[in-house]
Amino acid sequence: MRKRNTENIGEILQEFLNKNGVLKQKIAEHRVISGWDALLGKAISSYTNNIYFRNGTLYVQLNSSILRAELALAKDRLIKSLNDYAGMHIVEEIIFR
Repeated sequence: MRKRNTENIGEILQEFLNKNGVLKQKIAEHRVISGWDALLGKAISSYTNNIYFRNGTLYVQLNSSILRAELALAKDRLIKSLNDYAGMHIVEEIIFR
């Protein structure tokens, strides 16, 4: 037996997230952190020791000073790519350590 007023689960979840801004932001923060590996690949993520997000700033600890300098030059492009991956403007700054 099929119910008459069925809704798509994706639409229901999207509506719930739009109503709950804090949860939507936390999910976007998690997507930014997981997006680091997805966007930059295994080669760069192998040099990444620690990555965390706090108050609009993504902190990335790298164990290669050369890679740190290269990524600092591409910081604006990285911020745009990570925000696109997260689906909202959440990364304001990246600090490489």
